[in-house]
Amino acid sequence: MIKSGRITAALLASAAFTLPTTAFGQDTEVSSGAVEDIVVTAQRREERLQDVPVSVTALSGDTLKSQRIINASDLASVTPNLQSVSTVGSSTPIFALRGISMSDYSLNQASPVATYFDEVYKGNFALLGVSLYDLERVEVLRGPQGTLYGKNTTGGAVNLIAKRPGFEPEASLSAGYGNFNRYEANGALQMPLNDTLAARLAFTYANANGYLRNLSAGQGDLGAVDEYGMRLSFLFQPSDSAEFILRLSTSLQNSANYGIIAEPGPDGIGGGVYATFKAIDATLNPRTDDFRTGLTRRELTSDFTPQRRNRTYAAALTSKFDLSDSLSVISVSSYDHGTLLNEEDTDGSALAALSILYEGRASQVTQDIRLVSGGDGPMAFTLGGFFGSERVFNATNLRVYQDIDFNLDGALDFQDCLTAGPPAGCQTQNSFNQNRTSWAIYTDGRYDLGGGFALRAGARFSHDTGRQYDIISQMIGSDDVVLANLIPGDANNVDATTSQKFSKSNVSGKIGLDYSFDHNLLYLSYSRGYRASSFAAQAFFTPDELTVARPETVDSIEGGFKLDLLDRRLRVNGALFHYSYRDQQFIDVNPDGTQRLLNLPRSRILGGEIELTARPIQALTVNAGLGWLDSQIQEGIVQGVSVSGNQLPNAPRVSLSYGADWTIKESDWGKLSLNVNGSLVGAQYFDTQNNPELRQNSYNTIGARLGVRSTNDQFGIALWGKNLTDEYYFTSRVAVTSFGFNYNHVGAPRTYGVTIDAKF
Repeated sequence: MIKSGRITAALLASAAFTLPTTAFGQDTEVSSGAVEDIVVTAQRREERLQDVPVSVTALSGDTLKSQRIINASDLASVTPNLQSVSTVGSSTPIFALRGISMSDYSLNQASPVATYFDEVYKGNFALLGVSLYDLERVEVLRGPQGTLYGKNTTGGAVNLIAKRPGFEPEASLSAGYGNFNRYEANGALQMPLNDTLAARLAFTYANANGYLRNLSAGQGDLGAVDEYGMRLSFLFQPSDSAEFILRLSTSLQNSANYGIIAEPGPDGIGGGVYATFKAIDATLNPRTDDFRTGLTRRELTSDFTPQRRNRTYAAALTSKFDLSDSLSVISVSSYDHGTLLNEEDTDGSALAALSILYEGRASQVTQDIRLVSGGDGPMAFTLGGFFGSERVFNATNLRVYQDIDFNLDGALDFQDCLTAGPPAGCQTQNSFNQNRTSWAIYTDGRYDLGGGFALRAGARFSHDTGRQYDIISQMIGSDDVVLANLIPGDANNVDATTSQKFSKSNVSGKIGLDYSFDHNLLYLSYSRGYRASSFAAQAFFTPDELTVARPETVDSIEGGFKLDLLDRRLRVNGALFHYSYRDQQFIDVNPDGTQRLLNLPRSRILGGEIELTARPIQALTVNAGLGWLDSQIQEGIVQGVSVSGNQLPNAPRVSLSYGADWTIKESDWGKLSLNVNGSLVGAQYFDTQNNPELRQNSYNTIGARLGVRSTNDQFGIALWGKNLTDEYYFTSRVAVTSFGFNYNHVGAPRTYGVTIDAKF
């Protein structure tokens, strides 16, 4: 086990005080041999990363490519204090940032770490889709972003920024092959249509077999890939003072679903139910299925292997009008629609102890408009307004012991449900519609005080309303006969529904002091983040499972620095912070199967990051990032037991990323380069109870890429590998005690392959 406390203490001591971000990215004018600079839009305006008083990790498109960051969950491997939980699949990750996480897996929820694509908020899982292709960069903002970003950013925000369309003709195409029979292709085509209009078309495609071997006859392997995405962008510049960018995109994921590795308890999957009925009914599956007998770590015997289907459509228009040299109006308008069908064999075996079918549909409209000042004056400000409306449909079906003839009549039907009593032998299905509307006004500004000092301040007023309606839960036989209305519990009408709603307002904001000297920055700030109320989605059995979680807030005090040293050959960025975390929303899963969405009253988090980039010689760039967390629940009851003093879930004490880019040889024939990167994640829990059976020990993954490019940069070929040591680790764990097993998602094994590319 890693001695995380000793490592952390030593590294923090060497850093002396504060610790935000290293960036790898877009070139600006720098001296030969200096660490490359990057321009970001973390504060909704173009700024040098080193001038932004926020803890940000910025990754250029080239870095994403060299480290094979191909889906959103991969970002955790290169971002200190960012974790990715895959309870609903790696393609729809639940982010945890600095210990702030969504302790829920419902498709109607919005994460406290918000995802934005070209400034458009993607609030629902069904809207995310395939997005990490043809990107200019990715920015991960740590800490509450309650001023410019607003609700659901108590932990921070992940910004995905696509490459802009332009008037210079260009084209690129890459293709690759890897183990698990993986085929992939990516490309882009850009061209001017006339003097004022240009277009860019980009696409991605991937197909691969599953990495979890399924030994059930006639069933495919799980954890497969079959997806594509397309994005068509237009740039219209009718004059020097006006610009419009329209982006239209769609994506489809339609692959064999993730697989569940179930760890049986002492009585096996089903908690002894199958052993009992095996003695009565000899047609039941043999007991080897109860205990995963004879299986290796990445093998299972799943008898239910449906496709996981996620379809998205999106349109966004970004408009900019320059009113003067120092004043602009920016408008971002968007529409999103997505569907997600996620059917899982929850017990991961040939038994039908438990399977769950999740279905979600979401539509969203947003409008953000702001007045932005710039220029060389002492003051810069942003004044804006936001409106968003979201419509969601959600349905979940629990299928329990669908292979046991409880009444011994030789048939599997509704009589088994009535004999055993729900949920055994039954399907329990709930569904609802949900509407949420949000509007806000906000301002953010900076004023130079002179002598290198600057004052920053901002505030945001938000008003959120929500209505959950047509709520129903029914007990249904295995033959689809409706037997009873469980929620709202109407004995006379099996189709009865109910509803609930909320209406809340909030003020969030930030104030800070900066000090700049010799292209370096020190900053100290206080900020507050806000996450809106949420509706319970896992209410199945009793009306009192229907709950509305209160808004959660985070008050943060943060100090940091951004330093360029040794003639800009060494960049060291860092931050230390203290969080007061109130009313964290979480799902309380009881042993009797009931689930309620509740709030943890109080927690506190201490921590920091330090990131560095060094360029000791022209041909070599090395980087490293360390995150440290000390989290503690200060007040809270879960399953009737106090969890005060426990560590927050998804909050490892240590996370470390490291890597190097080395140009091995450069001559008339081209360039040979090597990238090596790694990620270490310290031990963590996945639940508020800190169940030792669900603890994930520390683990380390290593990747590499060896590439050759032609002298004119037109052609390239590369060999790549990820998780080269074939580390076995969990990305999500849940104790399903009432069914006698622990539910586990496992990380991807060793993968490797080759890619070729061409630019025109």
